[in-house]
Amino acid sequence: MKNKELLLVPGPTPVVDEIYEALASETRGHTDPRFAATFKSAIKQTKELLQTDGEVFVVAGSGTLAMEMAIVNTVGRGERLLVISHGYFGDRFTPLANAFGIEVDVLQAEWGKQVDPILVQEKLAVNNYKAVTITHADTSTGVISDLDVLVPIIKQAGVLIIVDGVVATAALDENMSKTYGHPDYKIDVVLTGSQKAIGIPPGLAIAAFNQTALEAREALGTISAYYCDIKNWLPIMQEPSKYFATPPVNLIYAYDTALNIVLEEGIEEREKRHIAFGRGIRSALRTYGMKSLAAEEVAAPTLSCMLYPEGVDDASFRTLLSHKGVIVAGALAHLAGKAFRIGHMGNTTAEMLESAIRHIGEVLQDLGLEVNTETAITAFRKELAQIVSN
Repeated sequence: MKNKELLLVPGPTPVVDEIYEALASETRGHTDPRFAATFKSAIKQTKELLQTDGEVFVVAGSGTLAMEMAIVNTVGRGERLLVISHGYFGDRFTPLANAFGIEVDVLQAEWGKQVDPILVQEKLAVNNYKAVTITHADTSTGVISDLDVLVPIIKQAGVLIIVDGVVATAALDENMSKTYGHPDYKIDVVLTGSQKAIGIPPGLAIAAFNQTALEAREALGTISAYYCDIKNWLPIMQEPSKYFATPPVNLIYAYDTALNIVLEEGIEEREKRHIAFGRGIRSALRTYGMKSLAAEEVAAPTLSCMLYPEGVDDASFRTLLSHKGVIVAGALAHLAGKAFRIGHMGNTTAEMLESAIRHIGEVLQDLGLEVNTETAITAFRKELAQIVSN
């Protein structure tokens, strides 16, 4: 299936033919042994991707459902949650947790910047938190979290770590068996969705729990959830021919195929590629007078939030760009109209991004700006060459 548009929003992301073909496979019953075998493979590959010693849960839903699943199965009513927020989607943990009677404190960075780790340390010293959420990369700001710094600080306080990997999983390292300076300093929960760096259409909520997180769920007893209760899903994850709620059969086909692609490339190589793409895009767009909201040292490899040059109208820019077959996203909250967001993750290629850079330059020229598309593409290629050579 030929994609008619170049979809470079922060998700959904481009879907390749191999995944489309899997998605178009004959639909089977969800208890059919042939489907169960594919589901079992997908679960196994999810564990391989995240390297958890616990369990993974792959269910019909969005990343928001995975966020809810992560919180409600680890933090009880009246317990405290600390949210480290680098943007809109970090903030979203607050109303979610409040809906379940969880007390929430938020450390909120100025958009485009990271939360100061010293503030995290100070909060943990004065309050008794059950868990801390870290948005690995925030879809609204394009800011990445430094897990190497944050995980040891949080684990020294004996607190569970929940990583929101929605716009990072399968592009960045989220190895749950990795230790951060001590054998017990590990990530406890990773949550994500299907439509970002994994590269299939929206519709799957994915969450991985290590043994410590599973023990936390057990200690909670009865929780205020049914569909989100991992205890209801555990028998199915262990034996996919069993039934709790109907899985999205064809999405599971696509997911299993996508994980084949991800694991064949390897996380180390994918991370290197995504870093190259992120730096390359931002370098190219800087030649057009655009500025990344996030400074390079805190910018995510998977998407960028780019501030417009003076005089560029957001609606006109994105409309003209869409007429050339390139779709980008508007900015959120107070940045609406002042910036746009461009995804460069998953199944995107250097050729796709070069095409986007050229078309962005052409649109800016149509809007009256003097820009050089060849200079921008050269800047993009230079960043890729430097990272590949390293």
